Amino acid sequence: MSQAPSTPRTQDIVARLWALCHVLRDDGITYHEYVTELTYLLFLKMAQETGMEKEIPEGWRWPDLAGKDGLVSYSRWLFNNDSNGPQASPLTVELSNDGGQSWSRSAPAFSRCAGGTAGNGGDFERSSDPWLSVSPDGTAYAIAIAFNGASLMPGSESAVLVSRSTDGGASWGPPTTLIREGSTAFHDKESITADPIDSHFVYAVWDRISVDNFGPTWFARSTDGGATWEAARSIFDPGVNSQTIGNIIVVLPNGTLVDAFTRIDAAANGSTSAYFDVIRSTDNGLTWSAPIRISSELSVGTVDPETGMRVRDATITPSIAVGPGGSLFAAWQDSRFSGGVRDGIAMSRSDDGGLTWSTPARVNASTAVAAFVPAVHVRSDGMIGVTYYDFRGNTSDRNTLFTSLWLARSTDAVNWQESQVAGPFDLATAPLSGAGNTNGYFLGDYMGLASIGNVFVPFYARTTGANGNRTDIFAAPAVSVTTSAAAMASELRAQNAPKSAEPVVVRMTPEYRLRIARNIEANMKIHVPGEPIRAGED
Repeated sequence: MSQAPSTPRTQDIVARLWALCHVLRDDGITYHEYVTELTYLLFLKMAQETGMEKEIPEGWRWPDLAGKDGLVSYSRWLFNNDSNGPQASPLTVELSNDGGQSWSRSAPAFSRCAGGTAGNGGDFERSSDPWLSVSPDGTAYAIAIAFNGASLMPGSESAVLVSRSTDGGASWGPPTTLIREGSTAFHDKESITADPIDSHFVYAVWDRISVDNFGPTWFARSTDGGATWEAARSIFDPGVNSQTIGNIIVVLPNGTLVDAFTRIDAAANGSTSAYFDVIRSTDNGLTWSAPIRISSELSVGTVDPETGMRVRDATITPSIAVGPGGSLFAAWQDSRFSGGVRDGIAMSRSDDGGLTWSTPARVNASTAVAAFVPAVHVRSDGMIGVTYYDFRGNTSDRNTLFTSLWLARSTDAVNWQESQVAGPFDLATAPLSGAGNTNGYFLGDYMGLASIGNVFVPFYARTTGANGNRTDIFAAPAVSVTTSAAAMASELRAQNAPKSAEPVVVRMTPEYRLRIARNIEANMKIHVPGEPIRAGED
């Protein structure tokens, strides 16, 4: 059959095919099963849409197949501009009033499957990347990205939505649209922060990726407790062929805002680099400083050590928290502690509001296995906690990938003690997420860590072993060690523990640099499947 010309309609069909792939993966259908079963349907429909159907024998064309029972509703959603077919699962909020022992569920109307309509602002096929924050007066804020079609593809839409709850999360008001654009831009990795000092202020931040290869940080704020929002705007633009991602705002006790993010730069020589930076605002977000460097990000990514299968991890989505005295603690994946062999968890601290940062220290106890997806939180007594996954419990069986979640605790961000929170569980049964050849086992881009008094409460995803529901979200307050920060600090002094991290000499060979670049590029294709190919990619 001769090759049909590429048209916007053909591109739209392909975009919808990939969008459905993500939905079916959550239902237990693997990437390979999906492609095997549906590629034939794709080409039949494309032949009809592009006028090439005469090349296919009568009786075997799309109308003949579409007339069969069980296919009509599926094909209507996949190939037509129609919203009557399958939808992604809604984003839900879980509420506990008893310390995490029981939970109730609600759902902001961020998409059609959660009750979103054109009238209430939630008329979107899918929503993703949920984030929550609660003001001192008890008002809760939920934020999400919402979109129609595949990112940056013709006919697509991308938006950032906020919903407010004034009854503790039991119900949610209609979404407020912070920004909504068409196929020339994609808004990603948003977060929301209710000011812990003044309930009038709420801050939202995200990255905006455009088809012309710009990716600035965008910001919006409310000064009246979420009743209204100021117009969204760019607050930091790293320039062409560069972008930010993973923006998170924390508020210091003196009211200073600190936005932490990964900066990605694609150089003219084809190399791609990532850095962990912050910008600061001393006027509740009206103006912002120039970027301040925390560290280079030297992640090589996470793979199954037996099969080489990728794990979608937190390569470009670091974590940050502020302590009760105003110190900042930043955690991210980094391979410097193994000389580029595998990722560990790095931490740096700042005691001057983010102006300067300490030498990165290793958090994870075992350097023999990869560690990934850190979440950091500081208790009210100053104890620092970091949760992360690793493969300590794995075996040589190529059919499984046993994974555990750990909680590391420290009073100085240098010396750590840890306990196991969950696992081992089989990560190889997790859903696959990605595009093209960058699929990976996926638990989530972020995990959560909070505290109740002197008890850390990890929030995390793990596999269930059930095909119909491959992962669930758990809270684990009962497994946390309740040692006070003062007692742990006294123990470390008695042991003459190191007071500062030793600098790690990083020998950056061309091969090491290439592994870092390829990992960044692969992760960007996972997070934004339609993003233009960057320099240095195959």
